[in-house]
Amino acid sequence: MGTETTVRVEDVMSTPLETISSDASITDAAQKMREHDINGLFIPGSSAGIITTTDVVDVVADEESPSDVRVGDVMTAPVERVTKTLDLTEVASMMTNFGIKHLPVIDEHGDYVGMVTSTDLTTELA
Repeated sequence: MGTETTVRVEDVMSTPLETISSDASITDAAQKMREHDINGLFIPGSSAGIITTTDVVDVVADEESPSDVRVGDVMTAPVERVTKTLDLTEVASMMTNFGIKHLPVIDEHGDYVGMVTSTDLTTELA
C-alpha cells in the first residue's frame, strides 16, 4: 500500500536563478553556463527571456561569431513560467506541450526565484 507524495517544483528547482543581460554576448552566455554547469540562463527585464545551450549551438552552426551576437538576438521571449508549488507532473505536461526543456520559476509575489528543467523531472520522476 504505497502513499504517493506530491513532488513540487520547489523540491527540485535550481537556485539561485542564474541570469545574464540581453546585451551580453553569446560567448559570455556560454562561459557562464559552463562555469555554473547549467544549460540555460534567465534574462530579466520587461521582456524576460531564456537562452539555452541549443541557442548557443545554433549561433555557432550558423557560422556567426559568438562574440558578436547578443543574447537578446537569440533568446526566447516571452517565456512560459511556473510557480514553485506546482506539481511536477503538471510541469512535465507543460514541457511536452510547449516542446521546451527549461521553465523559470516564480514565487507567490511573482518574483523569479529558480529554474526547473527536463533533467530535474527525469531525475525525480524516473
